[in-house]
Amino acid sequence: MNILKPAALLLAATALAAGSTAAATAADSPGGTRVTDLQQTAGQVLADSPKPLRVTADAVEYEGLTVTDAPVTKGAQDLPCDYGHLCMVVKGTKFDFYKCQTWNLTNWTGDGPFINNQTRGTVAKFFNKDGSVRWTSTAYQAGTASWDPIWSLRPC
Repeated sequence: MNILKPAALLLAATALAAGSTAAATAADSPGGTRVTDLQQTAGQVLADSPKPLRVTADAVEYEGLTVTDAPVTKGAQDLPCDYGHLCMVVKGTKFDFYKCQTWNLTNWTGDGPFINNQTRGTVAKFFNKDGSVRWTSTAYQAGTASWDPIWSLRPC
């Protein structure tokens, strides 16, 4: 099982708390390649993870997670989320989890829509800093969640 280190998402809270959203603009990276704002945001969120599998102006894909700008929604009923996935919006960024593993986060805060669209009965768990379960979601479920704070999650 591939578990991200707690430091892997250390910069996520800063980027997300600042309301960072990704645009399709680009900036030079130290290697001389062009990097989108979305890739920079995803890189901050997954700082210790392997390199992305695919990067476009609209998405950064890792093994088991796709990070995109969040669509404008009135609530969870408007949030696109494929079958077999756990999707959520945190501070304007959509996280689409589709691999069963523990994802360590750093102090996610705020409220946002979520959809647990995994196989019926699959339980997603959201954890406190000390590793205790903060809350669970059994598929199918959709609503608005409080991320104050979520330190890790396990979609399955």
